[in-house]
Amino acid sequence: MSEKHTPDQAVASRAASFMNRIVAVSLNQRFIVIILTAVLVAAGVWALESLPMDAYPDLSPPMVEIVTQWPGHAAEEIERLLTVPVERGMSGIPDMTVKRSVSLYGLSVVTLTFADGTDPYFARQRVFNRLGGLDLPDGVTPSLAPLSAPSGLIYRYVLQSPDRSPMDLKTLNDWFIAPRYRAVPGVADDSVFGGGTMQYQVYLDPVRIAAIGMSVPEVEAALATRSPHTGGGS
Repeated sequence: MSEKHTPDQAVASRAASFMNRIVAVSLNQRFIVIILTAVLVAAGVWALESLPMDAYPDLSPPMVEIVTQWPGHAAEEIERLLTVPVERGMSGIPDMTVKRSVSLYGLSVVTLTFADGTDPYFARQRVFNRLGGLDLPDGVTPSLAPLSAPSGLIYRYVLQSPDRSPMDLKTLNDWFIAPRYRAVPGVADDSVFGGGTMQYQVYLDPVRIAAIGMSVPEVEAALATRSPHTGGGS
């Protein structure tokens, strides 16, 4: 009397037979199995040490941010005098797909997005070449944000003090806090916003300057060669 097998039993039998053949070949070719295992382990170690890892994988296209600061001006002025000229100056850049901007009090940020596959350094060079031709107010200099992922904002902090002015806090941040943050591995930049910049102002007496036989440009040139941070003379 013949024994009948159900379809499920037949599939299980074929699977078991396939696994048995794999096990048999592995036992007969032990040296090859050891070599393949060593190659697989070496490839895993190489991938662990060389492949970039991030909590949030960067899937965004290449982007370039143009940051322009003009303290003391309202968002409407920033939009009209900074953001719009920057957007016009960056129009027509090859491979650029999207152009966005944000205008805040004293701050303009224009973000340019390029097509996938564009070299980010090449895109930054194209943008940098056009910065010098922008029609902006005197004393305003745009700059490129550091090359980092769009999700790279890690931490925001605020300096407050009951007995120090905003200019003192900004000076403290520029000379002590920001350099230490930038020294942390993986940190691209520490962007500072707000506060005044410390200045050294010299008031000249034209009569006394003329009496000693000097001119104002000569005094300016002498002051330019003296730096309080390099130990220059007084």
